[in-house]
Amino acid sequence: MAPTSNNLPTNLAPDFLKAWPALSEYQAGHLRHFHNIATAPAGEWPHMGAQVSGQEWLDALRYQLSAMAYAVGAAHYHRLPALRSVFKRLLEGLIEKMLHRDVWSYWYLTSQSGRVVDPDIKELRKPWADPVVTENIMYSGHLLLMVSLHAMLFNDDKYDAPDALVFDWDPIFWGLGPERFSYTRSTLQDAILKEMEREKWIGVCCEPNTVFIVCNQFPIIAVRYNDVRNGTNIIDGLLDKYRAAWKSKDGFQQGDGLFVDFHMIKQDGRAPARDVSFTAWACAFMNSWNPEEVHALYPAQSLGFLSKISTDGTVNIHGPAVGGAIRALVKEEGADPDAPATIEKARAKAGPPRNGGLAKPEFGYIAQWASEVADEATVDGLLRHADTYFRPTLEYGGLYYPRCDEDCDAAFNWTRMNPYTGNAAIGYARLNVRDGQRKMYEAPWDREHFARAPFVDGVDLSMGVDFLRGGWDAERGAMVITMRTYDGSSKEITPVVRNLPPGTYGVYIDNCLQDVYSITSGDDTVVVALRVGGEEVVDVVVLREEKS
Repeated sequence: MAPTSNNLPTNLAPDFLKAWPALSEYQAGHLRHFHNIATAPAGEWPHMGAQVSGQEWLDALRYQLSAMAYAVGAAHYHRLPALRSVFKRLLEGLIEKMLHRDVWSYWYLTSQSGRVVDPDIKELRKPWADPVVTENIMYSGHLLLMVSLHAMLFNDDKYDAPDALVFDWDPIFWGLGPERFSYTRSTLQDAILKEMEREKWIGVCCEPNTVFIVCNQFPIIAVRYNDVRNGTNIIDGLLDKYRAAWKSKDGFQQGDGLFVDFHMIKQDGRAPARDVSFTAWACAFMNSWNPEEVHALYPAQSLGFLSKISTDGTVNIHGPAVGGAIRALVKEEGADPDAPATIEKARAKAGPPRNGGLAKPEFGYIAQWASEVADEATVDGLLRHADTYFRPTLEYGGLYYPRCDEDCDAAFNWTRMNPYTGNAAIGYARLNVRDGQRKMYEAPWDREHFARAPFVDGVDLSMGVDFLRGGWDAERGAMVITMRTYDGSSKEITPVVRNLPPGTYGVYIDNCLQDVYSITSGDDTVVVALRVGGEEVVDVVVLREEKS
């Protein structure tokens, strides 16, 4: 029988929870959409169809899944740090999807190379199916960061066990039989570092012969997380060599301040950027290890591509042609980039908006970048634009933005929407915080954190419940959890609070004391049986008694 206490209040103050901001309906909706995708039957990819077949373009499955994983990591670390079982199962579901052959089988054809990435090629290379052994950092780098996030966030070496990362190459009607390529988190990192060394530390190739700046940011972050976990220091030497290699190629930047798109190995040349897309995507994650430069460059790099905040609070973006024209007018004529006359002149110079055709996920990259380095008003303005013009849609409680292949409406409001942006990137921007990647990189959770941090176990999104709060306040001795069902139904769940410091704790449901527990050792838990509905949120507070 639970002990009683005279030092715990019968009711909490009505404003007790104000110190812990709750997720918004849309933030919770993004997480549920990720869950809906992660738990879809194998081979099903709801709302994830790309612009071209073959998983060759920037809205491919690997990019969507990895961006969802990074959003999950940011949400757990920055917003709901106590909800370990919720986020662990969600991230594991996304990793399982990432290992599906649909996601990585494109590499067999891509490994042969071609004139788009190597204009001097005379004959195709012999193909190989293993998607991580050589090149292909556009898949392997994301996978490494996903499993390294898992180790860092959950104190779990699941993906370092034998055969943790298995690629089964098993086409039914051709080939000489199934092939299996097996890796762990550690051997995957070893393969990537070997490739970096082979290319003299400028990075690992994405497609054959091409090293993109952006794709190499993800394994760099992963190496840092694994260093902290393993007690090693690979990252410092890696970054020294990486910086030196790019310095020898005249650095990341081109003349207009944007980052070059990629370096071509055989030609020893740089492919210039013609828009802000890859610069934005790279800086969203490069800020982790290179924050001073990324922040300093943001005003000049974003010039012409983002509109100022409008009277309705939205921030529009200008596509590559219009944005480039604005930048040219500013440079050549000293024009005001936000003046209506400048924008009108740039639109006339750029010509009519695109209607269909292959396009980069400009809005998604910019939103991710802004969430990391821009001011709050800019981020809020971009999200407000998305919610105004991109047709936000709820399905089974999950929020996404459906595809649209036209750049703008008649009033030049940006309307183009692709699966990368609509399924993942806007969710990332809404769940991230300013300098979110930087904070995680500088202070990843280590074993000391897990030894002292209380957490909530025994619950996950498959129960039909959305979690709006989930944090431990050591100073106040309080674990706070806020829940509701996504569809208004009634669900019974039993969250278990573990790793509480010794003491007497009151369990409060909707501010009313329901039970009292005595915690004397790390094995003791607080078990809370609940009925959760959707009309009203349910608040649970586990509060340590103040010593008299």
